[in-house]
Amino acid sequence: MGCIILLAKNLSGKVEVLSRYASHDHALSQYIRGKQAPEAITLSPCPPLLLRSISNSPFACIMDNYKPCYKINDALQELEMLAVNAKEAQQLILTKILERNQASEYLRKFMNGSTNISTFMRNVPVVTYDVVQPYIARISSGEDSSILCGERIVELLRSSGTSRGEPRLMPAISEDLDRRTYLYSLLMPIMNKYVSGLDEGKAMYLLFVKAETLTSSGIPVRSVLTSYYKSPHFLHRKHDLYNNYTSPDEVILCPDSQQSMYCQLLCGLVERQHVLRLGAVFASAFLRSISFLERYWCDLVNDIRLGKLNSSVTDIACRLAMVHFLALPNPELADELEEICSCGPWKGILGRLWPNVKYIEAVLTGTMAQYIPMLEFYSGARIPLVCTMYASSESYFGVNLRPLCKPTDVSYTILPNMAYFEFIPLEDGLRVTEDDEVVENDKLVNLVDVKVGCYYELVVTTFSGLYRYRVGDVLQVTGFYNCAPQFKFICRRNVILSIDSDKTNEEDLHNSVTRAKKILEDRNCILLEYTSYTDTSTVPGHYVLFWEIKSTSEGVTPLDAELLESCCISVEESLDYIYRRCRAHDKSVGPLEIRLVEAGAFDALMDLLVSQGSSINQYKTPRCIESGLALKLLNSKVIASFFSPRDPEWTM
Repeated sequence: MGCIILLAKNLSGKVEVLSRYASHDHALSQYIRGKQAPEAITLSPCPPLLLRSISNSPFACIMDNYKPCYKINDALQELEMLAVNAKEAQQLILTKILERNQASEYLRKFMNGSTNISTFMRNVPVVTYDVVQPYIARISSGEDSSILCGERIVELLRSSGTSRGEPRLMPAISEDLDRRTYLYSLLMPIMNKYVSGLDEGKAMYLLFVKAETLTSSGIPVRSVLTSYYKSPHFLHRKHDLYNNYTSPDEVILCPDSQQSMYCQLLCGLVERQHVLRLGAVFASAFLRSISFLERYWCDLVNDIRLGKLNSSVTDIACRLAMVHFLALPNPELADELEEICSCGPWKGILGRLWPNVKYIEAVLTGTMAQYIPMLEFYSGARIPLVCTMYASSESYFGVNLRPLCKPTDVSYTILPNMAYFEFIPLEDGLRVTEDDEVVENDKLVNLVDVKVGCYYELVVTTFSGLYRYRVGDVLQVTGFYNCAPQFKFICRRNVILSIDSDKTNEEDLHNSVTRAKKILEDRNCILLEYTSYTDTSTVPGHYVLFWEIKSTSEGVTPLDAELLESCCISVEESLDYIYRRCRAHDKSVGPLEIRLVEAGAFDALMDLLVSQGSSINQYKTPRCIESGLALKLLNSKVIASFFSPRDPEWTM
């Protein structure tokens, strides 16, 4: 009788035996539903041994009733299994998606009930949100979920992307929470490979929920993180020394972000000697919280000194949860904190407030990279900045297997059990296809067939009803971990401005400026040229527009502040739902600013860019300036600056 030994490289690059199985079918049965196999099976007799690489085993981790394993070695073994067997896992994932959803109205239109993978590849088109939106709208209005998938759609996840100014809504089924939980369960085992002692203290993670609504048929509409924090997977999680948070769940779930932030910071200060990790989901949210601390530390210290919560916190659940943290006055701790916070500039403040912290965790790739200098200021550049995972509302994607690398070097290993992944090659460097440009099916590349160094746009097929959907992320392949490719996140397709969860593309900006410039035209002025910039030197960051204006009437027409402030308001009111929510509700984006530049400023900009290699025949004013000499030039030409005097209108 023979047995099967499964081999794989571990995170250190060493080949090791993962498990022994009586048969190929036994190996598959143990892992098909994410169950952890025993480390060894006693077989007698079993010579000769049949050595078989796991890369030849048709394994994939499907999430039916999946229960994540919290044992570090077990979790890493599962990760190895997935990475070695990426191709087979992807084939099984797509097969399961087609089997479950074959009767959906959407798939029947292209596949006529078939579950054949070749038929899917040949017939199902690559689509954008505009194609999917009518189906989601019908489900939102009360039609059956079978329009898109075979499972009941339990919620609609609000994406950071927009369509015609409204947030994109992504369908989600209950099993999606198992997939997200599985990815989360890998993060600490990976970190534990590089940072020891993480089970000996707490994490001060600043986590927040966002406003949610119900559709006319009663389906919740919420962000993917709000969905997770309100789920039993988070609220009823097992006690885990590696995920011991300073903030009580009641404080995290507080719908008022300001009260939640106040209480979470207070908890972190009280537990300062036990805090080993700092972080938030996005770097922008973490910096916003530190800026909040900079403004309100006196109140927080006073609460600790008196053992009494500030009356500005009115949420009952928050107040009850904070009783434990402020059971008694603590003047000694208050004195320590006051001395730290009142002593000069805040450079390096994080290490002084939390002296045992080992790293700061947040998303630092893409547009979040603009916050790295501020994080290094507050940390004194002495605390490692860690980026652990890659995810979106459409699907969770992968993990960073080298979490202590520089933020600029982060690559994510795609987990082949999250969804079915395909890629549109960007053959002309970073030239990205437009939304309305047809992508031929035979152009798509499978997960394991991507090429190192090449750029791609990500396409996903999910259990919840997205089929060959263009996520909009542009990625570059940096290498492979076993058979699973690793990607560097480059950018969001067509996004030019982003501070927090807002994503403003060139078309949205142009439409907003076009509406605002009509205000100028009514005052005999025209907007000659404009560009934009995200200013993150302030917290929160804000959008900046550089405008060059010319009078159309004789003489000089003064441009008063009220006129330009009206233009600021008009631009903000015309931007999409997500931007307006960030401004008016979340307070994660500051008031829009118009910087008026002197006559000829944009001619000087053209001269500069042409001198750097741009073609004068093909020159177009860039609608976004990122940094460097161009930004320095425009700022040197500014003659006046105006801010939006109020928040834009926003309703849930």
